[in-house]
Amino acid sequence: MAVAELAGAKILMTGTTGQVGFPLAVALARDNEVWAAARFSDPSSRERHEAAGVRCVTVDLAADDLGVLPDDFDYVLHFAVSHGGVADFDRDLALNAESSGLLMHHARKAKAFLHCSSTAVYAPNGHTQLQETDPLGDNHRVILPTYSLCKIAGEAVVRTAARQLDLPTTIARLNVPYGDNGGWPAFHLEMMLAGQPVPVHSDAPSLYNPIHDDDIAAQVPKLLAAARVPATIVNWGGNDAVSIEEWCAYLGELTGLDGKTVETDQTLESVTIDTTRMHELVGKTTVDWRDGFRRMVEARHPELLTA
Repeated sequence: MAVAELAGAKILMTGTTGQVGFPLAVALARDNEVWAAARFSDPSSRERHEAAGVRCVTVDLAADDLGVLPDDFDYVLHFAVSHGGVADFDRDLALNAESSGLLMHHARKAKAFLHCSSTAVYAPNGHTQLQETDPLGDNHRVILPTYSLCKIAGEAVVRTAARQLDLPTTIARLNVPYGDNGGWPAFHLEMMLAGQPVPVHSDAPSLYNPIHDDDIAAQVPKLLAAARVPATIVNWGGNDAVSIEEWCAYLGELTGLDGKTVETDQTLESVTIDTTRMHELVGKTTVDWRDGFRRMVEARHPELLTA
């Protein structure tokens, strides 16, 4: 995975201990000076970062201790997130919203700021392909009580700070990221391995736009180039709308496992996106979801591949 269009830059990243951030940091560190700001409570995570050439700084974003970081970064990639497994709005607003404004103020000299948001900000609307101008709402409350509302709050903070600081900004609403480092489809694979049915919403099919780590890395430079004041807002996902039902069936074909799904109202509804603006700004994704899923299985459970 290479990021050929971004080289020789000093980049600050948050969220690198997470599923999406780490492979992106590794890809960027090949040709750039990458600083990772995180709590690094797990020493092995710091070691893994440093082995990949990423400079680690212990920071609690919500505590506003950013003074330990320099302020001369060329670009900032803000991927930190709290998923809010319990309904602690005070904590999650601090982590997902307040921290974004504090980070932008500290790095206000940057050429561009990329804020990774989520399509969790949209109001549920059946199988409609959601556009950037569609109504916002709380589509994750059923499994993550604070997530959607804190993501919406985070976007509002970022939009305000971009204008106050005159900091060119892109807010990218990420759909279903996945790859060798995990993701929602990987979680479903683990459920299948454990013999558990995968929940899908009763308003079938459960459609999403999965995007591979390789495409995420390849499109980051163009997302930075699209940064403006007021902030550019764009959906971020794969070309194809794919249902959970379809990808579980395909994982079953690859592994011989039972890709059984079970319908329920107590899970997420479809969140599929209109990618028109994304394609205009950064182009189409290149990793076909079937190839990406096969690579994911090969990386995480090679013993399961039947072919």
